[in-house]
Amino acid sequence: MARDDARHDSPTRREYVKYGGAVVAGGLLAGCTDSADAGSSPTESATATNADTATDSPTPQSDSDGSYTVSMAPMGEVEFESVPKTVFTRLTHLAGMAFALGRGNDVNAMHAPDYYDALWNQFTPRLDGVTLDWSGLYSSWRPSKEKLYELDSDVHLADPASVFALDGWSQADIAEIRENVSPWFGNHFSHRHTAPPDEYADRYEYYTLWEQFEKVAQVFRERDRYDALAAIHDDLLATIEAELPAEADRPTVVMGGFSTPTEPYVYNVDAPGFLTAHVRPFGLRDAFGDDVSSGDQVDMEALLEADPDVILSLGGMHPGTDMAAIREALEDDPVGQQLSAVQNDRVYAQGARYQGPILNLFQLEMTAKQVFPSQFGEWPTYESGPYPEIPAEEQLFDRQRVADVITGDW
Repeated sequence: MARDDARHDSPTRREYVKYGGAVVAGGLLAGCTDSADAGSSPTESATATNADTATDSPTPQSDSDGSYTVSMAPMGEVEFESVPKTVFTRLTHLAGMAFALGRGNDVNAMHAPDYYDALWNQFTPRLDGVTLDWSGLYSSWRPSKEKLYELDSDVHLADPASVFALDGWSQADIAEIRENVSPWFGNHFSHRHTAPPDEYADRYEYYTLWEQFEKVAQVFRERDRYDALAAIHDDLLATIEAELPAEADRPTVVMGGFSTPTEPYVYNVDAPGFLTAHVRPFGLRDAFGDDVSSGDQVDMEALLEADPDVILSLGGMHPGTDMAAIREALEDDPVGQQLSAVQNDRVYAQGARYQGPILNLFQLEMTAKQVFPSQFGEWPTYESGPYPEIPAEEQLFDRQRVADVITGDW
């Protein structure tokens, strides 16, 4: 069981509050309805906040009775009495971190679980011995306080600022769950370096995907696993950096959601934040430049004016997405067929922006081969199925090493 901020005198307080009259007195929320269907592509939240002080500590601090603390904004110093066993998550970058640490199947809630279960399991076939089942979990995009009591998780890998920003949540509710169930531990607004609610603004900090992963690894006391995966990531980034062509020789790129191919939502490839952790290291030239904001919907005329050399279709790896149909729709559209990316067969499937460290490794390799085939090798034509088989000599990172770290066999 874990605790945040303050030590508690009674070891049974959590059970008393859960089952006793304090729950009724606390006024449980009736519960917000889930916003994402299992089979549909998820949407993105707009706000969040933070209220607890935050000071970074490079490693968990431990006291003589076995408890330890980990620090991250916006929570500040968070105390754990023991390593968490059951894990609530809201967004998949944090669920993906639990997965990377061998705890993917300890997750009991996440946004659009069936959607992301299907997507993540497009990658697990390339990791020998790694299994994952998120299907049927509680869909936590708009979690209710009542459900958090019911789940009784050992840790909430979720940003309290982003939960506070949801309708129906107050600072008192955030504190109640922290005190009576388990700590919050997450950071949402690093996704695009957007502003948290005012209540958290003076204490908020932004982290890269891997900086946040390091802190989550401290929560689970898995420093060795983190170090092993971080070394693979560092080697991959070094390989990419060594082979990148000069900036002027890099193609222009549009990344977006093309579920409606002729009216896509587009996302800047050079924007700050961990949502671009798989494209920003390449220093890509966004075809729209500053003319379009990340998340804007555009039409074919605007896309033709930008005329990207490469189109990256987010969610294209999902088994419910028909990449052949997306390409066909662009080819059949009188404007879309004029696009350089369409004419040169450079419309590629990608995975997810809320990716977690393991998907980040695959998506860095994927982006390298899709955008720079001369430097990193051709990306196989992809229409459906799991992540393509790539000959060992053409892989940019060692799958078996990654699998061994996840399963604990390294």
